[in-house]
Amino acid sequence: MQVLVTYFSRTGHTKMLAEAIAQGVSEVDQVKCLLKPISEVTKEDFTNSDGVIVGSPVYFGGMAAEVKALLDSFVGVRPKMADKIGAAFATSGDLSGGKETTLISLIQTLLIYGMIVVGDPMDATGHYGVSCVGEPDTATRVNGNKLGKRVATLVKKLRG
Repeated sequence: MQVLVTYFSRTGHTKMLAEAIAQGVSEVDQVKCLLKPISEVTKEDFTNSDGVIVGSPVYFGGMAAEVKALLDSFVGVRPKMADKIGAAFATSGDLSGGKETTLISLIQTLLIYGMIVVGDPMDATGHYGVSCVGEPDTATRVNGNKLGKRVATLVKKLRG
């Protein structure tokens, strides 16, 4: 079983959050984590994963063009993604910079792929996914870890 954690990061903040999420995935026995920037993800990485967690910085209230381009390019594999677990995370440069709208745009795409989409667990923030302003602080990294662990645990339950 495998969970892909993929992200685009210009400043390094989204990458830092991706690493915390990947750590949570790796803590679940029998689930492998594949951590890759968007630019390195192949169609096989995507389709061979039982769960996909996608992260983006906020650009004009939505996902970065690089993330959208990758997700658009894989549209032909939609049937292969049905009933897999999906989740999202986002970073922004401002408190009201559009983190929730970015998460929703990512979630919409995962839903169109036919995935079973989850937010972060109730003991994190219990919302659309993990997000932060600027560099993820300790609490955000802990919540990222919890999201990764949640997705990996659900993958194990569904696919194991």
